[in-house]
Parts: sequence; C-alpha cells; structure tokens
Amino acid sequence: MILLLANIKQLLTFRGPSGPRAGRAQGEIGLVKNAAVLMKNGRVTAAGKEREVLRHPLAKKARVVEANGIVLPAFVDSHTHAVFAEPRLRDFSLRTQGVSYAGIRARGGGIISSVKAVRRQAPANMVSQLLERAERFLECGTATIEVKTGYGLDKKSELKMLEAVRAAASRTRLEMVPTLLAAHAVPPEFKGDSGKYLRYVLDEIVPAVVAGDLAQFADIFCERGYFTPEESRSYLNACLRRGLVPKIHAEQLSNYGGAWVGVKTGAVSADHLDYALPRDIRDLRRGGVVATLLPVSNFFLGLSRYPDARAFIAGCVPVALATDFNPGTAPCWNMQMVLSAACTHMKMTPEEALCAATINGAHALGAGDWTGTIEPGKQADLAVFDASDYRELCYYFGANLNKLTIKKGKTAYRKRDLIA
Repeated sequence: MILLLANIKQLLTFRGPSGPRAGRAQGEIGLVKNAAVLMKNGRVTAAGKEREVLRHPLAKKARVVEANGIVLPAFVDSHTHAVFAEPRLRDFSLRTQGVSYAGIRARGGGIISSVKAVRRQAPANMVSQLLERAERFLECGTATIEVKTGYGLDKKSELKMLEAVRAAASRTRLEMVPTLLAAHAVPPEFKGDSGKYLRYVLDEIVPAVVAGDLAQFADIFCERGYFTPEESRSYLNACLRRGLVPKIHAEQLSNYGGAWVGVKTGAVSADHLDYALPRDIRDLRRGGVVATLLPVSNFFLGLSRYPDARAFIAGCVPVALATDFNPGTAPCWNMQMVLSAACTHMKMTPEEALCAATINGAHALGAGDWTGTIEPGKQADLAVFDASDYRELCYYFGANLNKLTIKKGKTAYRKRDLIA
C-alpha cells in the first residue's frame, strides 16, 4: 500500500547521525514546515517539503491523508511494566496518608502484592488486559513499547507473562519488546535469600526463556533490600552469555552502584537514575549507555527529587524518556504527560524531551536503526497531533492531542472525527 500524509504544518524528522543523540544533538529535531511523508510497504519512501515529496513518482498512486497538524515519529516507550493483574489501589490509599514506599512494602504492598495477583490470574485474562492497554498506548501516539515481566517471580508465572506478551503482540499493531525482569524482587518463598533466588532464576527461568525465544532483554532491580551490585553484575553477565541483552534499574532510591554495573555489563540502558552522581554520568558516557529517565513515577509518588536531566545532557549521555507504566508507582501510558513532566520538573527543553521519547527511546531498545526517525528506509511509524506548534505536546498535560497513529505504514489508531 502507498500512503501519502500531506498538509503537515510541522514535521519533526529527527534525521541525524546514527546512534542515540547526546549533548547539543539531543535538541536537533529536523524540523520541516509545510511537509509531507510518502510511505510504501510499511517504510518511509520520502519525507520533507510537500512540494518536493509530491514530485516523487509514487505520489500520484498514493492514498492521501490530510494531517493538518504536527507529525513526528511515533513514541517509543522503552520502559513499561504493562503486564499486571490489577492496580495497587490499597497502596495508593496508604500513600495519600503519608505511608512511605518501605512502609507500604512492610504492610504487604508493593511488588509482592502484584506478584500474588499475577500468579493467580488466568493466561487468557492476562492477554485480554494487555490488548486493552495496547490500544491506550496507540491512542496516545506510542507505537512501540518495552514490556517487562517481574510480577511472577517463579518459572510458571514469569513464562506466563512472556507468553501473554507474545500472544497479545500477534493481535495488535503495537510493537512489544519483551524483557525478563524475574530479578525484580525476592519472592516470599525464598525468605530474603537473594543469592539463592538468582541461582534459581538462572537455572530454571532463563533457560526456558531462551529456549522459547521469549525475551530480548534481561533486567534487574539493583537497590538496597533487593539485589546488590555484585549480584546484579554476576546475574546480567550470566544472562548476556545466554543471549539476553542487559538493562538495569539503577540509582532509583539511593546511589548504590547500579549505573556502574550497567556500564560493566554492556547494558543498553540504565533506568531511573534519580540518585546518579557525576561519576555515574561520566561512566555512562564512556560506556555508551542510554540514561532512561522516568519522571511520571516521581510525579505520581509526590517526590520533590527528580533525575538531573540537565547534568546527563551536559555530560553527553543520551537521555531517553519512558512512562514506567506499572500498577504501583506510574499508572500512566500517555507519553505526552511524560514530556510535560520532563520539561517542568527536569528542565528539559521541548526539543530534548521529544528526542528522548522517539529516537533515543528507540536506541534504549536497540531499535534505533529502524524506528524513531522519519527518513527514507525507516519503518513508517508516525503520530499526528492536533496542534499548530510541536511545543504544545509538552505544554499541555492531562490530555491527548494525538489523532492518528501509523504503525508500519498502516493505521493503528484514528480519532473518530478525523477525515482521511
């Protein structure tokens, strides 16, 4: 199929050098006004000034869609926990009463409460839930997400989660990239013995995941009370030897050494990084690790501390943004809310934030070679927003300006009143 997206007020292409964007390059959006994009067989054929795109031989054969708005690469959400059985509403109520993260955990809440719910959930219900959530991501302009496990914490449940991701991905246009996060916490049956639990994961869960080709990445929560830097490094190296690319939850609640582990294991990204220090930033830059920041989680938790995005950008570390969509600390699938929080609470510019949610998010998933920009040869993953200026996507919050999401050249979401 040949599709022409015409009458684009502002097109953000993010064309540039290969690799994630860092430093000043993170603010370069590749803006084209009065633009068009021509697509064929799921790929971008031409993108630029409308008068130039219309000269392409295929333009006359294309089905034309009038954008009448802002177009940019569809968002790439590189950190979500989108498979869970139920929201943690009790945790939320406790938090409104001033109970801390640790206090909620001590009362049986937190990750372990989600584990209990996932373990008893029927696989069919898990798939149908994920499909419903997929539509919400698409509705908000996101066409690719990472999906972590980590609410199963035993072989049967972790595999159930990954199999649900595979089943749902075959029934939606949303692209889902699976990550094994079995090392999310120590389940109750291991009585706090993190070393014994990690050996179980490596002996029982990882081989089954690899044999079934169920995950692309392996992740671990490197934090006090969860897994030490030494355990995290050993675990991720073992996963890497088995073919799973490392990612890591690092420096979220304290400065604990997770960023260093990410560098030493060749992690594609280190995520959260609220307590990262200047030495961590230097290490991440030298190691070529993407810093994935998750400001909506801080916003929802009512925290005053946010990751120092300006320090990462000044230190030439590529910054990605993601929702951290999960049932306990970030019940948000709308990347537009993340953009707003990044600008208002982390002082990123709109240009930097949009780059972080597109091309840098793609690189945080190892997908930057085929998505995250709008240029010939790339996958035709685009989103059209009802706006006159791209900065409106970061200015407004609590709303959805997206009216059309295109995935691989096909409509994945269209607002009902859009004429195409």
